[in-house]
Order: sequence, then C-alpha cells, then structure tokens
Amino acid sequence: MTQLERLLTALHEGNVEFIIVGGVAARAHGSSRLTDDLDVSYARSPANLARLVKALAPFEPYLRGAPPGLPFDWSAATLRAGLNFTLTTNSGAIDLLGEITGGGAYDALLPHTIAITAFGLELRLLDLPWLIHVKRAVGRPKDLEVIAELEALQEEIDRM
Repeated sequence: MTQLERLLTALHEGNVEFIIVGGVAARAHGSSRLTDDLDVSYARSPANLARLVKALAPFEPYLRGAPPGLPFDWSAATLRAGLNFTLTTNSGAIDLLGEITGGGAYDALLPHTIAITAFGLELRLLDLPWLIHVKRAVGRPKDLEVIAELEALQEEIDRM
C-alpha cells in the first residue's frame, strides 16, 4: 500500500509544485473507493523538476512494470525528456503526470484546485467539479464507475 503521508510530506517539504489528482483526490472529497497509488500533476519548470527529483530520490523511484535491472536514470533530464511517469518507490506507487486528459498541464489545472490540510500539510487538489470533468474525459471503466459517487457528493454540497 502506498504510504501517502511519507510521499506527500517529501513533496511538500521539497517545495515541489504539485496538485493531487486521481483516486487520492476523490478520497479527499469523500469517495469510498480505495486507490493503490498517488497521482500528482507537477509543474514542468526546470527548478520544479530539480526539486521533484531531489524530493523523491530517497524513495528510489523506478519505472513501474519495468523489468528489474533495467537502467533508469532518475534525473531532471529524464523528467524533461518525458511527460507522464508511473513509478514504484520504496513507499509505494506514484504517478507523475505532466498532463492529464481533459485537464491539461499543471498551470491549466491550478485554477481548478482547492487547498486542504492533510497530515498537517497544506496541499492542493483538484476541486470536485474538475475532478469529475477529467475522470469523464479519461473514460476508463474505473474512472466512469467513480463518477456517479462523485456527482452524488457534488449534489450534497450544492444542497448545503
């Protein structure tokens, strides 16, 4: 199981610009569904890439699903050359998303976030309407299944 507190603390303390998206964001909004990984959208500025590499280095990031021993250079240059990375770490799975379907990159997502406090940290996550929007855009069965629950949560909020 992914150790959310450890990963989020490292990102926060490393001053990484990131937004929680995906299943963890859904849980923060009240979803009952469990998730096996932490999905974050990250700013792709050179300074942020360097901070991201430094923050996650102690967790020994490696490409999830890659054969053991396959060379993988955890560096800002690697992040710059790619976009979305599905990683395994010694604290669980984390997906680094330079762009998300239906939402775009970090800067496009930022206006659709809210601040929350979790584990004593102030964090940003996608707001509920935008989370529903991007899950619908992705269209995977697991995303479509959670939309009904998220819409019910939004209806409860709207009634308040």
